[in-house]
Amino acid sequence: MNTKLLKYFPIAIIGIIIILIFASPLTVNKEHHFDFEHAQVIGINNEALEEDTVIPNLMLGYQQIKIKILTGKYADEEFNIRNPMSRTYNVHTKPGDKIIISIEEEKSEIKSISVFNYKKEHAVYILVALFFVVLLVFGGMKGLKSFISLVFTGVLIIFFMIPLFFKGYSPIPLTILTVAITTIVTIVMVDGINKKTIAAIAGTILGVIIAGLISYISSRLANLSGLTMNEAEELMYIAGVKDLKVRGLMFSAILIAALGAIMDVAMSIASSTFEIHKTNPKISFKNLLASGLNIGRDIMGTMSNTLILAFIGSSLNIIILLMAYEMPYTQLINLDLIVTEVVQSVSGSIGIILTVPITAMISTYLAIHEKTKKNSKLRF
Repeated sequence: MNTKLLKYFPIAIIGIIIILIFASPLTVNKEHHFDFEHAQVIGINNEALEEDTVIPNLMLGYQQIKIKILTGKYADEEFNIRNPMSRTYNVHTKPGDKIIISIEEEKSEIKSISVFNYKKEHAVYILVALFFVVLLVFGGMKGLKSFISLVFTGVLIIFFMIPLFFKGYSPIPLTILTVAITTIVTIVMVDGINKKTIAAIAGTILGVIIAGLISYISSRLANLSGLTMNEAEELMYIAGVKDLKVRGLMFSAILIAALGAIMDVAMSIASSTFEIHKTNPKISFKNLLASGLNIGRDIMGTMSNTLILAFIGSSLNIIILLMAYEMPYTQLINLDLIVTEVVQSVSGSIGIILTVPITAMISTYLAIHEKTKKNSKLRF
């Protein structure tokens, strides 16, 4: 086990190098800034609350609470603060609750302290730990490899791709490079270096690029700039401070969103094709390709829904809001928000569908023209 883990040290080293070279910490205005710290509610001094008449169990009003700061330079100090509660900003506290507070400072002096949110990080850590345990128990060594590759993907996006966005690099080629590196590392980590993984890598990269090209062309035809995305206004403000190119971010989002599903389809097709060839080495090119395509048809029916349902799920509240206002179809179908979601989901789904024949053809060619079994048994 330890010997096998040594093989993945290069991946860890690459990740560390990426962090050291490309990480770009956000600058902070020392004269006026916010700190976020952990705190505990000691007591409720006063409160005026009433239950919302529309949303059950939602209390509106305010609380006067006493807190003890647990972290930072004000640790162990106690403060009395006001906690306003509305429909959009609602943290109903009680004695003993652990919360996150924001401390506004000006010239190193506290200007205000506000309740920011409940302390929720423990739920995140428990869920991630559960995911790791389930992956390790049921996936064994491949599950561990998958987890390592997942961590590497996160490092690559957060400490490589995004910092380079801030340095003015174009999102489109940078995202394609990130997708290619992620695909190679993930598939090689899980299944080693062999002709099957080569086929899966090629199919994934080509499928993602096709999805990106379709989305780019569709965006141009629909006059979408990407400036109507969620948080676009805040991104444009950041673009004024840093060299962020906002227009390519929608393209990047589509590629990243489509990557997982397309990689899954490509690996499934490649694995099935090589397994069929292994069972029947004398199978013809035509029959092997037909088998791969038949398997792909069964997969694409469900996988093509994956992205569409994901985008609908993420926009469900907006869809409900638009329907509640009974917006006319002509206005609805021409909204930038709706068109953007359609372009993202449909272009990604087209990428998934086209990944099937691409991967099937590459896998069939490599399997039929395999000269030695040694090449197919190489492992990373």
